[in-house]
Amino acid sequence: MRVQQEKRARGARSNQAGRYERFAHEDFDDGWDIPEVLPPLRTDVRNETARSLVTYNRSPDLPFDRSINPYRGCEHGCVYCFARPTHAYLGLSPGLDFETRLIARPNAPEILRAELSARRYKVAPIALGTNTDPYQPIEKTREITRRCLAVLQDFNHPVAIVTKGTLVERDLDILAPMAAKGLVRVGISLTTLDGSLSRRMEPRAPSPQRRLQTIRALTEAGVPVRVMTSPVIPGLTDHELEALLEAGRDAGADAASWIMLRLPREVSDLWREWLADHEPGRAEKVMARLREMHGGKDYDPRWGHRMRGEGVFAELIAKRFNAAVARLGLAVRSPDLRCDLFARPPLPGDQMSLFQ
Repeated sequence: MRVQQEKRARGARSNQAGRYERFAHEDFDDGWDIPEVLPPLRTDVRNETARSLVTYNRSPDLPFDRSINPYRGCEHGCVYCFARPTHAYLGLSPGLDFETRLIARPNAPEILRAELSARRYKVAPIALGTNTDPYQPIEKTREITRRCLAVLQDFNHPVAIVTKGTLVERDLDILAPMAAKGLVRVGISLTTLDGSLSRRMEPRAPSPQRRLQTIRALTEAGVPVRVMTSPVIPGLTDHELEALLEAGRDAGADAASWIMLRLPREVSDLWREWLADHEPGRAEKVMARLREMHGGKDYDPRWGHRMRGEGVFAELIAKRFNAAVARLGLAVRSPDLRCDLFARPPLPGDQMSLFQ
């Protein structure tokens, strides 16, 4: 009998096969094997040769139309992560595979440089970290995000970064000069101020207090920061909304945003498993609130609805948020990043302009 691997510091409680797989696998005791405790789950990172990098979208409820992601999967292991279902496209599970079987794209900076150099490319802000965190732990040694930022700096290309990772502080030598030109903003996700809850829900992400220190470090270096109270979890973290915004403001953030908890596809089952293990007394209330906002379903993916939900509770959260940001002097809409500075750097062998 093979006893299940230790899931310490992992968010998902299971590893069900992705929705495109023909077969599902399940361990069970048939009474024949000698008990064997498997080792703790380790993170496996494999390389992918990217053929393209900039991904475009036409979603009316997103403030950007293009994004880049240096990694697939995320070791932070946030159990609620809306991006988990994307791992099914790789033949992997949105569960434990998403946080333990990662894909790095080491040639991403070279592909990015080529795509920005194309004559048909039209500049607009690029979002970095929309699907998986660009500053997850493996970035410390891989440095793919850092090299992508260096490319964006070479082109004077505007970029909006979303992260929980404190490793973003390492790249202040790139970010601060870009911020001085109006080319960068950073969003720091702050879900709860409860360290114990964060450790269980976002097991390998920096603690809430450490994220506040990162906001302070960025803003002191001149990099504008948005505190992102996302996701708001009804019945679990919604009571912290005002405290989160105030903590972000006190750390130096000048803007704020919020998104309600989203449970697309496999995330719903993973979230309910997590609630049963970690918050059984609140599970019924949390799910009842979510279904109330989504017409009786765990999730409704409609544009204009999926980020906030609808109904009395969703309206109450919106009113509380609006009142808090007004009182704290936080902006909801940030100044536009500059696009007028974009310029393709000369390539080796190019003839210099006579007017430079």
